[in-house]
Amino acid sequence: MTNAILDNRVINHPIFYTVLRIVGGIILLYKSYHFILNTVSAEIEIQRTGIGFFAENAEPLALIVTCLGLLCGFFITVGLYTKAAAIIQIPVLIVAVFFINIRRIGDNYFEFFLSIVMLLLLILFAIKGSGPLSATEYFRRGARIDQRVNQERVPENL
Repeated sequence: MTNAILDNRVINHPIFYTVLRIVGGIILLYKSYHFILNTVSAEIEIQRTGIGFFAENAEPLALIVTCLGLLCGFFITVGLYTKAAAIIQIPVLIVAVFFINIRRIGDNYFEFFLSIVMLLLLILFAIKGSGPLSATEYFRRGARIDQRVNQERVPENL
């Protein structure tokens, strides 16, 4: 019973969740940057999926996947549009886990494990959002403060 309470407290703790979100975003940024540096390997990985549409359009898909990874990784890291960024990245990670990395599990177990962990983190971010320590929450608080200030300035007898 106490383990379940402790686990619930750790997962719902804002600092722990924020660190998870930032680390997940940085991993996405790093992997996307790595794919940009080596676009040929990204194209080859997309061709290896064995799906006809992916294999035929490997070059534009590699560009789209890397650009989306950079953009979504940045948004997840700072906590802005986290749910949308995670939802956009989930299909990319599903393809990475089930069509690319599962075939190479003997060669590179760490890549497979990292893809699974990132997929689970993205599902968590898509459900929970950016959390209390994020750019989204910062802008929400700023908007509430602006509303309060503007309401105080408006004269009532107009």
